[in-house]
Amino acid sequence: MRQGLAERRPQSTALPIEIGFLAHHGYSPETLRQAAILAEFAGVSADEFLLKHNIVHEDDFYRALAAELQLPFLAAPRLSRSSDYPNSILTGIAPLAGTKSGFVMAPRGAALARLFSTWPKGRPVAICSPSRLRDAVFRAQARWIAHRAASDLAERAPDLATDVSYAQLALLFTVLTPISFGIGHAPGVTLAIIGTALGPLFLGMIVLRLAASFLKNPVEPETLPPRAEDADLPVYTIIAALYREKRIAARLIHALSRLDYPAAKLDIKLVLEADDEETQEALRAIDLPGDVEIIVAPKGEPRTKPRALNVALPLARGRYTVIYDAEDVPDSGQLRLAVSRFANLPRNVACLQARLTIDNTDDSWITRLFTIEYAALFDVFNPGLADIGSPVPLGGTSNHFRTAVLKNIFGWDAWNVTEDADLGIRLARLGYQVQDLPSSTLEEAPGTLRAWMRQRTRWMKGFVQTATSHSRKPWVLLRQLGIWRFYGALVLTWGIVLSALVYPLFSVLFLGSWLFGSPDLHTSHWEVAGRAYSLTLFFYGAAAITIPAIFALHRRRLWRLLPWVLLLPFYYGLVSVAAWRGLWELATATFRWNKTSHGHARTSRSGLV
Repeated sequence: MRQGLAERRPQSTALPIEIGFLAHHGYSPETLRQAAILAEFAGVSADEFLLKHNIVHEDDFYRALAAELQLPFLAAPRLSRSSDYPNSILTGIAPLAGTKSGFVMAPRGAALARLFSTWPKGRPVAICSPSRLRDAVFRAQARWIAHRAASDLAERAPDLATDVSYAQLALLFTVLTPISFGIGHAPGVTLAIIGTALGPLFLGMIVLRLAASFLKNPVEPETLPPRAEDADLPVYTIIAALYREKRIAARLIHALSRLDYPAAKLDIKLVLEADDEETQEALRAIDLPGDVEIIVAPKGEPRTKPRALNVALPLARGRYTVIYDAEDVPDSGQLRLAVSRFANLPRNVACLQARLTIDNTDDSWITRLFTIEYAALFDVFNPGLADIGSPVPLGGTSNHFRTAVLKNIFGWDAWNVTEDADLGIRLARLGYQVQDLPSSTLEEAPGTLRAWMRQRTRWMKGFVQTATSHSRKPWVLLRQLGIWRFYGALVLTWGIVLSALVYPLFSVLFLGSWLFGSPDLHTSHWEVAGRAYSLTLFFYGAAAITIPAIFALHRRRLWRLLPWVLLLPFYYGLVSVAAWRGLWELATATFRWNKTSHGHARTSRSGLV
């Protein structure tokens, strides 16, 4: 007769109940005891510490548990259709197919301790590992998971979801077509129309950019907060969506392993697409840390990054969640700084935006200009917006969220190809704020004009989606934001779109009018006023491009790039080309995601290449 569980338990009374059984299955009691002590210092259960630090492999742990409980270990459990996503995964219990009351368990932490303390009441039919249970739920509920990731926001908060109608596109083209026609036939009149109609948006952008330049926002905190004990830190979820990233998969794992945060409190989720065999193979070749989880998103549409993020978000266990891209290298202390900042900020601050900076600056002329643009945006403009309480269009990575808030607002809009900017405006509409996090994340910029143009076309297409979606009911937007934040939201959506579309044309017309136009002694007062207004827009617009860039280069100590600031007008001319391409693509391939390929950097300011 087999030895009963109750008879064997006293052999490991000095060990926590959730790991004591391992002493019966070949694991050193002293190793388990040391792990239990370290787990107490980290503030986690002993089993979590063992698994997150790879002291015991997950499959080995749960096979030993199954043997201890005298239950079968299921490598590929077949679940009932009543299994629930995400609750079956989060609770570690799911109903098995073909049984009336049987269920499989993958208990962890307190649930594992309860299983032992209440044994044999509530006895499961079988045991499996958390990873295998997750995969089984994904097999059983693939369609529902794909549907929820794509449609949760649209179904539960339709007024906040992307909905670009053909009528809106037709209206936009109707507005822009006469401008294009007027440029060739009546440039003077066209200049006046552009200045008058779009001047309030242009002036708003100019004022915001110049004001942000004079606010003090250093790239690093002036004083670091006291270092928190590991036991006092919360669980932190990291989500990264990867697609065809075999070149840099290993670098991402290395970058995340450098984070100064207890591994037992990291909940890292890498989301892959089902057809991305090359990235899956690259990750299988790596000895992954125990805190890294690979999630394969079910097949579905749209094939976008936000859909992949939505697959993982319901499974997030952390109090906070941060999004990283595949090529990111965040500062090692970024998570600790975010925890400290959140603890001292009001509950309505839902997101902290870290500073994004380009690592491969010296690859080409386009990466140098991209570096200047990113420095002006993330070291000057966005921190300034946060300081004055404006809505903040988020960057696509290094956004740190309160997880509960992010879940409550239904995550990302899977159909918006600039989901970050959309989410920033949506947070503002729902009464939340975004604040600055003075901690840097290194990024890889596209090294060629072709790659840059594909990426920027997608960004500008997404900004049009964001602008049209959030202005469908302007009276609602005004009620939610108030007059000044409403104006700011329009400047940061329509202002960015329309300035990209017409500001270079406006500049060319203005210069042509001043340089080649013939003076007229009988010019009316209205014409003089119009020319003065145009002059103001032009020169202050130029200042709004160059001054934030100069301040940003000073803060980043990148003075060697100062001569390249002179090329910013040319660079923003390229942005205009991308905006027109994005507008065309919005009409012809609305939800296509132009994937940016990474792993091509030839230089590195940090020495990482």
